[in-house]
Amino acid sequence: MLSGSTPHPPITAGWPQTRLGHGRALWLKASLLVSFLAASTAPSPLYALYRDAWGFSALTLTVIFASYAFALLGALLVFGRLSDHLGRRDVVLGALVLEFAATLLFWRADSVAWLLSARVLQGIATGIATGALSAGLLDLHRERGPLVNGVAPMVGMAAGAFGTSLLVQFGPEPTRLVFDLLMLVFALQIAAALYLPETVARRPGAWRSLRPQLAIPARARAMLWQVLPVNTAQWALAGFYLSLGPTLARIVTGSDAPMVGGLLITATVLSSAITLLAVRAWPAHRALALGATALTLGLALSLAGILLPSTAAFFVGAAVTGLGFGSAFSGSLRSLASLAEAHERAALMASFYVLSYLAFSVPAIGSGLSAGLFGLRATALGMGALLALMAATALMMMMRRRAG
Repeated sequence: MLSGSTPHPPITAGWPQTRLGHGRALWLKASLLVSFLAASTAPSPLYALYRDAWGFSALTLTVIFASYAFALLGALLVFGRLSDHLGRRDVVLGALVLEFAATLLFWRADSVAWLLSARVLQGIATGIATGALSAGLLDLHRERGPLVNGVAPMVGMAAGAFGTSLLVQFGPEPTRLVFDLLMLVFALQIAAALYLPETVARRPGAWRSLRPQLAIPARARAMLWQVLPVNTAQWALAGFYLSLGPTLARIVTGSDAPMVGGLLITATVLSSAITLLAVRAWPAHRALALGATALTLGLALSLAGILLPSTAAFFVGAAVTGLGFGSAFSGSLRSLASLAEAHERAALMASFYVLSYLAFSVPAIGSGLSAGLFGLRATALGMGALLALMAATALMMMMRRRAG
């Protein structure tokens, strides 16, 4: 048994009979989460190539971004509780098959319609997988589960954005090669996922669980409302950096190299992952406070980098913002992890991610629309100031609650 773990649930019967042990299952589920999130950011460095080839507008790019976000939200609302009834393994396998199909659509894409279809299907697959994998990691280990839930997406997003940037700059046919590699990865992971142990027993009510709703266990509701202000701020900032960040990086640095945008995303998400590891033993409230503080400071530095302009301030600000995201995310997850029974975990994680991705997508979409009206620089400064105020307000609310 892993050190500090909760008692393991029995491994259920099913084909194939030889199952992975719980330690290996933990890392396989972590690798699946990495792959899903890597695939989600892989198209970002390719959008400039698609726009050059097909001549679509900034508004069309915003629609493509929105299609993924809202497909993911819809999948979380509809399928988020399904693995509490059917089991984690079968739901994860279904999501992997859908993700493989989405990657094939990206590989085949030769128009905006194909790209939009691929992004929608990818959002559905990622939404289905997120709830089941997050709950499955908590099933396997109460301490390492929240840690892996936080670190794996950060590593995945960095790998997808930076890896694709490298292929765009140095590889042949980057709009095909990256998806060749992803299809190979997902094919291997589908085969490996057949050997995952099941960590929850099947329960009736699978069809009823498909009714869209936020299902938050009663004893987790108060804590969810406490972490919601800083959680909203951190995810809104993530959407801001992932949507506008690469273009802003090219403006600030004066370089059109594809790696510039990839480096910005990598600096943000890798600092998040490192911080998640660094604060894993901290009390959750302390991690949340550090997160809100760093988010505010990081945005202030980034805004200074845009105004001056200063490449150093802009990239250091992105790294500090990533530090804030990682710390706040760690505090949020650990605050909620112990407040749900095994059969409630997928519903709780799905609800948490619905609220998170709403905060992630709405400001990013608004920024894309605003950039077409007021220009990118004015939009970035206005949105950045608003998000900095949001993070500072979340910090003051936490300090007031602790003092009371």
